[in-house]
Amino acid sequence: MATNQSIFNGFQVNRSMLAGGVVLTGIGSALGAAGTAMVCVALLAAGRNWLRNLDTPPTALAHRALHEARVASSAGWEAWRAEHGSPN
Repeated sequence: MATNQSIFNGFQVNRSMLAGGVVLTGIGSALGAAGTAMVCVALLAAGRNWLRNLDTPPTALAHRALHEARVASSAGWEAWRAEHGSPN
């Protein structure tokens, strides 16, 4: 009974098997974290290359969309004022 310890009237834990399970779980967790890091690095590199190869940068697209939204808002406001005869 050197490797087994009796706890709670008959519940016996094999300490060497428990320790082996803890070690294997730790190794598996480390491998999983390393794999996750590799996937993240690969996806970031692919995303950067994709952004570099775009014809129009995303910031230019955002500026264009904002300008179009401002023009549309202004046109709508002017049409509403013309319809309702508001001097403001």
